[in-house]
Amino acid sequence: MVYFALCKLQKNICMNYKLKISLLLFIGLTFQVVSNAAESPLGSRLSKQILANTQVTASSNFDEFLTQLITRNLVDEEQTRIVRQFQNNETLQGHDLHLMQRLLGLYTRAKYGQQAMDTLAELVAIPTFRNEEVAQYDNPEFHKMADKVRHIAEDFNLAFRNIDDRVYEISLDGSGNEVVGIHAHADVVPVTPSLWVLDDGTKLDPFKLTLIGDRMYGRGTEDDKNGIVVTLYAMKVIKEENLPLLRNFKLLVDTTEESTGQAIPYYFKSNPTPNYNLALDGGYPVVIAEKGFGIVLANFAVRPAKQNDVANAEVVNITGGLAINQIPAASVATITSSSPIQLASRLNALGKVFVAEKGSDFSILATANSQGVELTVKGESAHSSEPQSGVNPVSRMFVFLDYVQSQQALFKPNHITDAANYVAANWGVNYLGQPLGIDYNHDFMGPLTNAVTLVKLDDDHLTVGVNLRIPVGRASDGLRKDILNKLSAWKAKDNIASDFTVTLRDPMYRNPEGKWVNALLDVATENLDMPRQFGASAGGTSVHNLPNGVQFGLAMPDQKYTGHNANEFKRVDQFLVDLQIVTEMIARIGQMPSLE
Repeated sequence: MVYFALCKLQKNICMNYKLKISLLLFIGLTFQVVSNAAESPLGSRLSKQILANTQVTASSNFDEFLTQLITRNLVDEEQTRIVRQFQNNETLQGHDLHLMQRLLGLYTRAKYGQQAMDTLAELVAIPTFRNEEVAQYDNPEFHKMADKVRHIAEDFNLAFRNIDDRVYEISLDGSGNEVVGIHAHADVVPVTPSLWVLDDGTKLDPFKLTLIGDRMYGRGTEDDKNGIVVTLYAMKVIKEENLPLLRNFKLLVDTTEESTGQAIPYYFKSNPTPNYNLALDGGYPVVIAEKGFGIVLANFAVRPAKQNDVANAEVVNITGGLAINQIPAASVATITSSSPIQLASRLNALGKVFVAEKGSDFSILATANSQGVELTVKGESAHSSEPQSGVNPVSRMFVFLDYVQSQQALFKPNHITDAANYVAANWGVNYLGQPLGIDYNHDFMGPLTNAVTLVKLDDDHLTVGVNLRIPVGRASDGLRKDILNKLSAWKAKDNIASDFTVTLRDPMYRNPEGKWVNALLDVATENLDMPRQFGASAGGTSVHNLPNGVQFGLAMPDQKYTGHNANEFKRVDQFLVDLQIVTEMIARIGQMPSLE
């Protein structure tokens, strides 16, 4: 009855063979049950074996792919039975249906993997970082991105809407009223091109996808243009195969995730909020908790250097991260001096002692020039949500400058030495909030972390920004007051002219009950051979305050996240697995009778 009723609505389209298969598949959805977690339709070992022994061309379709599995003995007797039932238009449900969804993911990877990588290269080539001089929605680079995404979507027969150059919406329609929002973002953090150099001296262009070994280097390869690409291709296959869905999917491409965060709220002022939301901008398998996001800004008025009898040098410039959520690979201070060679020698000597005392996992080098000294602290870049995965050169630069002052007072006191005193006294090189006394830990979400990242210097002010990631355990209002009180006490004690701004966002902690999050967990853990456990993240996403919001990949929790680093990269195999998983996820979630 369902088949003939739909045939009448679809008229001639129902004569399409693939649609007949899909419509019969739809009948089985009515009786589908959620799979038992112990049932795995196809493990990663068999998946790899299938991919290694099948050939998929541009003209191939899913049915031909399935035939290869049988003729080449790539599926066992039970799986062969299921595949033949599907090809014979028989009803599938439960575990059997899940197997076909798994195979659809493998087919997508086999057919479109290389093409998806080429598309990722096209998106990486558009430098979509924030330009402080123009609003994001007026930035010509984002207009190029909108045109590129629109062209891809329309070529895939997917509906595209550009909401005032804030959010790009790509839709895949189903038969019901529920909407699942898939969130990714087109903007990236800024780059310092000189830092994009591999250990062997190879220089990289941040906005050109460069394949070296199994790594695709380029800004946005991991954060987060890969999420846009794999979703578009997953939607393409489901559209091509006329897979019936019981709910609608919308890919929402954010343009301000790395900066103001204003685009998604703007979108929801005039568009309904999806019933379910997942961000492809975090970690596998399913992240149900995100730490809160905090910013502590300290402002120091630029003041003339105070003359003294000891120092003849002045720190006149200092660099840090280009964004609050970015720990750079290096920090550089410019120091004027009438005796640059002698000053560089003394700084290098002090630097050796300081590095030895602070862990020996970073370097300090002072180089003399005609104007003075260039002082460079090199660490290891990282996303500020994971300061433990890098070595912060910004905090070490400030603390070293303060160390030099305490040991030999080589610099004329000014706003930069004031900031160095502030960082050394309140943050140090520690990333757990201990110097300020705000450290605490949550059993599931982990500890509060801090990272001294942002440095902005103009003619009037020096601003130093610290990024906090805050787990459940303390009320934001109380934590904010505690931070301000302690910084005010330091200010009064050291009599340094400064002012502070503290903004905190509450953490997110979801209840993991529900068929939909458990289905997500099954898809991810079965494909990746991971323990069936929900995760927590220090990184915040656009689903933080949205209903049923979770993270669903695309990063592996046991590998360092390179998203905000110099030399950002995505591993080829992981990108292809992401494509496979996202395809299966949309099919699985789209075909479940109920997500509750």
